[in-house]
Amino acid sequence: MTTRELADIDKRVLWHPFTQQQGWCEEEPLIIERAAGCTLYDSEGNAYLDGVSSLWCNIHGHAHPAIDRAVREQLQRVAHTTMLGLSHPGAIELAQRLVELAPRGLSRVFYSDNGSTAAEVALKMAFQHWRQRGELGRNGFITLRDAYHGDTIGSVSVGGMELFHACFGPLLFKSWQAEPGDAGHMEVLLRAHAGEVAAVIVEPLVQGAAGIVTHPDGYLRAVRELCDEHDVLLICDEVATGFGRTGTMFACEQEDVAPDLMCVAKGLTGGYMPLAATLASERIYESFLGAHEDLRTFFHGHTYTGNPLACAAALATLDVFERERTLEALGPKIDLLGDLLDEFVAPLRRVAEVRRRGFMVGIELEGFPLAARIGHQVTLAARRRGAIVRPLGDVVVLMPPLAISSEELRHLVQITAASVREATAAPVLAQAA
Repeated sequence: MTTRELADIDKRVLWHPFTQQQGWCEEEPLIIERAAGCTLYDSEGNAYLDGVSSLWCNIHGHAHPAIDRAVREQLQRVAHTTMLGLSHPGAIELAQRLVELAPRGLSRVFYSDNGSTAAEVALKMAFQHWRQRGELGRNGFITLRDAYHGDTIGSVSVGGMELFHACFGPLLFKSWQAEPGDAGHMEVLLRAHAGEVAAVIVEPLVQGAAGIVTHPDGYLRAVRELCDEHDVLLICDEVATGFGRTGTMFACEQEDVAPDLMCVAKGLTGGYMPLAATLASERIYESFLGAHEDLRTFFHGHTYTGNPLACAAALATLDVFERERTLEALGPKIDLLGDLLDEFVAPLRRVAEVRRRGFMVGIELEGFPLAARIGHQVTLAARRRGAIVRPLGDVVVLMPPLAISSEELRHLVQITAASVREATAAPVLAQAA
């Protein structure tokens, strides 16, 4: 099909996520046909730097030969088999590897298929854990203001983003919102709701969908200590922050924090396949043990739990981390990224703040009305220059693959700076502001 034919069909039959379809149908869609390394190619052959790791999940670049090979080899054995009543080598080996990499005390791996379901699993495990210990009053959760843990009803219940979640209020269960970075407020909530809280759930070090909002040093450690003091479980949602995004394999390592439950997804397969996991402590796991008639089973599962193709991609992804020493190579690039942002982006007139943790960057623009869609205008300007970036409202996000070269990183930041300058200087936006 031609690009024109594909675009027409897209507008006629597709419904895109987090997209106002009326606006989508008024513009020409960008149709990605192939990719290699850190570059995407559209159906017309135009090249674009992948500045957001294809929604924060690509780690080692597209079409990595080792991951491609692992998936092809698995295809020759079996593409899918259920884990309900069965097991397979890939799921077993991957679980062992994850336990070895995870913070101390996380000894059990429960697979699902995306970040929302990984969070949903953690919430249900925490809730059922306390019920099976006889503490029936622990029905609520403490989350952070502007938190985002996914889009299923359970994960939305512990979300704190009014724009995404407000209209679903009648469907949600009980949670309380703590001020991000304020350990004192967390303590106030834990005391006020003693005996009611099943778990505290946080995105460690940085809240992604909130606009790359970073927490002060020591905050995560303080939350862990408060959870211990009040005998409350701690869930760390590492869906966005895990697998090197903040500079270490998992963000909670940076404050030597071991959660009771940890959610991973996105980078787990290097951006190749849908796969997620919830890691649990032995204490939680043991609370689900009992005779069949005790009905202590965790009654939760997914058709594609531990899919063999996804597990093969994940194992290859972890191998590449080791073989290419990805985290060692990342440190200098993190420093370079900071220098480039300071040089090209931070001085721009309409940039209110540049927030960064590792390879997670949020560039907040100020002074524009909602109707101006300033973040989207930056996205369009970046496309014209050969890069893909994505906004969160008026915050332009950069989150490139960890494998990006120094030259590509410099080019990406320069494109972003030029795009911000163009979009914020446009006469129609200046008048609207």
